[in-house]
Amino acid sequence: MSEQHQREVWLRGPLPGIPPLLQPVAHALLQAKEEVNRLMAEFPEIYLWIKPVGLASPGFHLQHMTGVIDRLFTYANGETLTAAQMEFLHSEGTSPQKQDSVAALLDAFSARVDEAVAKLSIVEEATLSEVRGVGRAKIPSTVIGLYVHTAEHIMRHSGQLLVTAKILRG
Repeated sequence: MSEQHQREVWLRGPLPGIPPLLQPVAHALLQAKEEVNRLMAEFPEIYLWIKPVGLASPGFHLQHMTGVIDRLFTYANGETLTAAQMEFLHSEGTSPQKQDSVAALLDAFSARVDEAVAKLSIVEEATLSEVRGVGRAKIPSTVIGLYVHTAEHIMRHSGQLLVTAKILRG
């Protein structure tokens, strides 16, 4: 592996097509994608939904990170959540399906990150300070606030996933 690819994403330089103010958001999302995929490679399926010492399961973290990106980017677009998004939110970690394998959850998370980075490439920087409502209560935030919180939230959960996966692997 080249030295360039061993560096964290933010140290590899600007991402083409991403507005300068959104580079840190894209860097964080791509870093989380790389770390989560590396961490969960060959993760035993039998541990996916286990909650050690009351911690959230690895499956929950993977579902939640995927959903968070979707929901917060929806708010950043000035839209409200759909019924399908609300259903996904309420099912995170509570109703694992047969199709919710490690590979399937990683694929969904990776695809959502790639979609988010693509969306960041078309954001007009002039809109970043615009107010957007969050949730049913329309709690005020800004476009950039939603994007930054997305990155922060994803990094927080990827760290929690790392600890939980290490506990489960022993």
